[in-house]
Amino acid sequence: MSYTRALVTGASRGIGRAVVAAFRDRGMVVHALARPSEALDAVGADLGAEVHPVDLADTAAVAAVMEQLGDVDVVVNNAGVLPEIAPFHETDPSSIDASLDINVRAPLHVARLTLPGMVARNRGHVFFIGSIAGKRPSQHLAVYSATKAALHAFADCLKADLLGTAVRVTVVAPGRVRTSLYDDIYGDSAAAEAALYEGVDPVRPEDVATVVLAALDMPPNVDVTSVEVMPTRQVYGGTMLARD
Repeated sequence: MSYTRALVTGASRGIGRAVVAAFRDRGMVVHALARPSEALDAVGADLGAEVHPVDLADTAAVAAVMEQLGDVDVVVNNAGVLPEIAPFHETDPSSIDASLDINVRAPLHVARLTLPGMVARNRGHVFFIGSIAGKRPSQHLAVYSATKAALHAFADCLKADLLGTAVRVTVVAPGRVRTSLYDDIYGDSAAAEAALYEGVDPVRPEDVATVVLAALDMPPNVDVTSVEVMPTRQVYGGTMLARD
């Protein structure tokens, strides 16, 4: 499939930036969406992407950006937030709203704005960066897990809605990835490093970008609908027990 124009959300750092770099290495025009920041400016300066500072929770602003940039062949819905790690009954209400706005509402609106053109041209590929947490229970991540599970369910139904077209849909579900997603929770990257990555050898953002490219490069008759990307030293299994 010869794709030339892509859109990546959450493109200022981590997986999003790595995907932008991988697409730009192929000579694609890449539109990078994220909240205004020096990191997003650097994506434009360093990688040559077309940057669009926008709050993805503002659906009207996102729609305005999408109208300006025109048709795209590939969409990578990567933007995601994890405001806190806590038992659900102790979760701040603002964390629920922020998680739903960025992790669910934003990718659905982006898909709705880009899919009509893909269907009309009978070509395109929509990616959702999910999470293993959306498929397996994780303690103190009820809201985050629910939002990622929603993405998995949405993608399955979207694939059914697109049956008969050449538009492909892929969910990439990473396990532990070395990103800045947890930095705000742990206070800084050093604390996150000690708590999350030490001795684990986690997946890198560039590894996830490689998986995205692999799905993109499949023959037109092949759609990689879902793929888990786990560190070799991470597994899910067993049970949790509460003892008196």
